[in-house]
Amino acid sequence: MLKLLFIGDIVGRPGRDLVNERLAKMRAELALDFVIANGENTAAGAGITGAIARSLLGAGVDAITLGDHVWDQRGFETEITQLEKICRPANLPRECPGWDHLIIEARGFRVGVFTLLGRIYLGLKAECPFLCADRMIEQLRSQCDAIVVEVHAEATSEKQALGWYLDGKVTAVVGTHTHVPTADAAILPKGTAYITDIGMTGPYASVLGREIEPVVARFRDGMPRRFGVASGDVRLSGALIEIDASMAHASKIELLTERQDQAMGG
Repeated sequence: MLKLLFIGDIVGRPGRDLVNERLAKMRAELALDFVIANGENTAAGAGITGAIARSLLGAGVDAITLGDHVWDQRGFETEITQLEKICRPANLPRECPGWDHLIIEARGFRVGVFTLLGRIYLGLKAECPFLCADRMIEQLRSQCDAIVVEVHAEATSEKQALGWYLDGKVTAVVGTHTHVPTADAAILPKGTAYITDIGMTGPYASVLGREIEPVVARFRDGMPRRFGVASGDVRLSGALIEIDASMAHASKIELLTERQDQAMGG
């Protein structure tokens, strides 16, 4: 049995600090073999930098995925080409820089991971995620023992549809992007672990990780405002997945939440 933790969107410094503070101990106490994290909101809530990526990898993250904020930080389109353990969404145009998948290994077991961008309410130009998934699975099948797919999408219907479509074809389908964890973690009938959204790693006393007051004011009067990253009630949220190494199927998935004010092992 192998254990994989997929950490939800890390938001700003509060999320980064919690990962840096807790992940090494979590890896030991939970006997984690793999840790994947979405890092697209790590730089002040929008995008990522090479320095931040290296910091997360140094803290114990094995692979970093990205979403629709992939190019928000100036110059990252160049930096991404120098980073080996970070991948952009697979269904972006093929001309885009960066890896479209990653393969990580522990105990002789190889896990392939890639991200699909949804196409409902997201502004980036992206290939059909269903067609891209088929292409990526065909490409990775002979290289990996298991495949984990992140669906970075706004619409729950699109995430669920992809979950059912990929059931039995991959080990896990993990939803991200909305920053709100869902209560539907399950093993689907053909053995694929699924959850619609694993939430965010960041401040929950917020509106999706942003300061409450300016967001509320924007909804009230429509005037533009700066939405700074909030700071209260910081939590690490993610999916803990157990993989049967003999079958490469998931045997268990659960939502994991670690509060900053919560003592480890308590």
